[in-house]
Amino acid sequence: MVRDEQGWTFQDVVDIVAKSTKRSADRRKAWKWENWGVEPDAESQESLAAALGVPLREVHRLGWPGWLPDGGPVRTDFPWTTAGTLDALDDTLEHAMPDRRGFMKLGGQALTLLANQWLTQEPGALAAALAGGKVDDRLLEDLEGGLPRLRRLEAALGGQRARRLLHTELATVTNLLKESSYTEKVGQRLLRLDAELARLAGFASFDAGLDSAAQRYWTTGLRAAHAADDRALGANILKSLSLQCYDHGLTGAALALASAAVEGAGDVTPRTRAMLLLRQARAEAACNNRAACERLLSEAETLMARSATTDDDPAWTGYFDTADFYAQTATCYADLRLPWHAETYFTTALDLMPSSKARDLATYTIQSARTHIALGHADHAVHLLETALELAADAPSQRNTARALAARAELPMAKKHPKVQRLDQLLATLSA
Repeated sequence: MVRDEQGWTFQDVVDIVAKSTKRSADRRKAWKWENWGVEPDAESQESLAAALGVPLREVHRLGWPGWLPDGGPVRTDFPWTTAGTLDALDDTLEHAMPDRRGFMKLGGQALTLLANQWLTQEPGALAAALAGGKVDDRLLEDLEGGLPRLRRLEAALGGQRARRLLHTELATVTNLLKESSYTEKVGQRLLRLDAELARLAGFASFDAGLDSAAQRYWTTGLRAAHAADDRALGANILKSLSLQCYDHGLTGAALALASAAVEGAGDVTPRTRAMLLLRQARAEAACNNRAACERLLSEAETLMARSATTDDDPAWTGYFDTADFYAQTATCYADLRLPWHAETYFTTALDLMPSSKARDLATYTIQSARTHIALGHADHAVHLLETALELAADAPSQRNTARALAARAELPMAKKHPKVQRLDQLLATLSA
C-alpha cells in the first residue's frame, strides 16, 4: 500500500491535498478513498501525484488507482555475486507483480551505469546449494524444455495475460536455486534459466504497459545472466532495456545500452550479432545519425547472409528471422524520416512474416500505415490500420494500442469522414 510505504496517516494524505487545493483536511475523505473505493476528484489526485513524483500524463492515462506507485523503487544496488543475484530475484518476485506503474522508475543515467557494471564485473564462482532435494539433469531438462512453450504463449496471449504465468515459473526456478542441492554446472543452468524467464516476464510486462515492472525483471535477469557467465543472454536483456528507452524517447540511453550489448556480448553467432547490431542501428536512427545507422545495417545484413549456414544460435534468437530483419531495417528508415526507403522494407517484411506472429504483424502493419501517412497515402493507411486492429484484437498489446492511437492522430482526414468514424469505433473497442 502506497500510504504505508510513505509512512503517511490518513490525516497526512488529506493535509497534502489541502495544502495545494485550500480545501478542508478531513481524514475521513482519505479513509473512504482507501476503504470504500471512492475515487478522489481530479484536483486531489493531482496533489497526491505531485507529492509522489508521478507525472500528470500518467495520472490521466492510467486513471485511479492505476497510477499509484506500487512496489517501491527498482533496486540496482545488489552485489554482482550469486548471493546478490538471489537477493535481487527475491526483491523482484516480491514487488514486480503488484507494480502497476505505467512509467519507468530508472532513468537513462542509472541504466547506463548498470550496463557499465555488467561490462566490467567478472562473474564469481558459483557455490552449490546445500539444502533441500537434488536438482538432476532430468528435472533441469524438463524445466528448460518448457521455455519454447512459454515463448509461444507470451507471443500468442499478449503480455498482460502471460506475465503471471512467467512470474510463477521464475519463482519456481528461484526456489530451486535457493533451497536445492546441485553441482556448479547445474547451478549455472538454473541461473541461465532464471535470466531468460526474467527476460520474458520483463517483455510481457513491457508489452502490457507496465514499464517499472519490466525494469525489475530485466535488471534482475541481467544479474542472473552475469552470474551464469552467459554474456550473450545478458546482452539480449540490455537490448530489451534499450528498446524501452527508445520507446520513451531516451535516445541517448537507448544508444548507450545497445552499444554496451554489442560490446559485451562476446563471441556470438552471426545471427545473434546481427540482432544486437540492429538494436544499435535503431538507436542511432533515433539519434538521427544516418551514416552510423546505415553502417550498422550493412554489417547486420552481411551477418544475416552468413547466418543461414549456422545452427548453433541461442534459442531466444528464434523470433529473429528474415522478416524481422526487414521490419527492423524499415523502422530505422522511418525514424530517419525516409518514408520511401521504409515502405520498401515494410512491404517485404509483411510479405514474409508468418500469420502465427500476429502481434508482430500488427506492430509493423501500424508502422507501415504511419509511413503511408507520411507519404500522403491516407486512404491506404486507414486500410492498414483496420487490418492491424483486427490482428491486435487477437494478440492484445498495450504498446500496439498506443501505436495505433498515434497513427490515428496523424491522419489528415476529417473526423466525420466515414472511414475515420469506422476506424475510431475499432480503436474504441481495442482501448476499452
